[in-house]
Amino acid sequence: MDSERLTINVSPHIFSPMDTTRMMKDVLKALIPAVIASLYFFRWQAFGVMISSILGCVITEYAIQKLSKKELQLKNYSAVLTGLLLAMVLPPAIPLWMAFLGGVFAVSLGKEVFGGLGHNIFNPALLARAFLMAAFPVVLTTWTNPFTLDAVTTATPLGLAKFDHVITPYMSLFLGNVAGSIGETSALALILGGAYLLWKKIIDYRIPLAYIGTVMVFAAFLHITAPDKFSPAIFNVLAGGLLIGALFMATDPVSSPVTAKGRWVFGIGCGLITMIIRIWGGLPEGVMYSILLMNAVVPLINRIARPKRFGATNGKK
Repeated sequence: MDSERLTINVSPHIFSPMDTTRMMKDVLKALIPAVIASLYFFRWQAFGVMISSILGCVITEYAIQKLSKKELQLKNYSAVLTGLLLAMVLPPAIPLWMAFLGGVFAVSLGKEVFGGLGHNIFNPALLARAFLMAAFPVVLTTWTNPFTLDAVTTATPLGLAKFDHVITPYMSLFLGNVAGSIGETSALALILGGAYLLWKKIIDYRIPLAYIGTVMVFAAFLHITAPDKFSPAIFNVLAGGLLIGALFMATDPVSSPVTAKGRWVFGIGCGLITMIIRIWGGLPEGVMYSILLMNAVVPLINRIARPKRFGATNGKK
């Protein structure tokens, strides 16, 4: 009978309703709490930075794909997401043209130069921030207090802890009433967004768990051995860019490992590098550099952590 016929076709044989556009939309939805928090604490400064960064990404992607006669991919929202993620890790008072330039760099040299979406080696938003940090170090390390739109500068909680040995109250860190990049200050907003991503299965729990867990263990050990010199573990989780890095940057499916074992290795590596820079480096923060450095070794991690083929022994049939 027809119902008993064996149908043979090429792979893939398992299909999912999840596609690129839907994934990008879900990540954008997960960023809504952080966007609201940034607008509440940094007002029009945050709004201007977000718009400028997104415009830089969208215009650059359109121009490059149009000039190279590629199929336009603006409808998948990847450029919008890249621009918003970049804005989230920029200071509120950064000149808008710098935010726009960062968006141009993120898409042109962070994504399109590698072949476009799905081929980039590094996280485009963090690569653009690293470029801005190298080109404009003073601006990228100048912070403003929440609710202020003037030029009064202050130090971030990590800077206060590293150089002045002052620990910011945990409640301020949790809610976001501290100086820092516009999207990294509110731990509550980032946790809500991360929980949404985990619930929708957009990200795998292994990388953020390994990343945050490594930071906590590292910080707790140092704090126990020298409490007057090193900051507590909870402080190191709530302060700085750890949560946005662990939940939104390190989990990028393109620039992170594809295997479960590899993701554990990736997260642990990010945590170790972050704490090494925070404790012994010249900068108070190391999240950006840790993720970019681990992005560079993802091909090696994928190769080492590759599972054995079914029926194979020691890589041989």
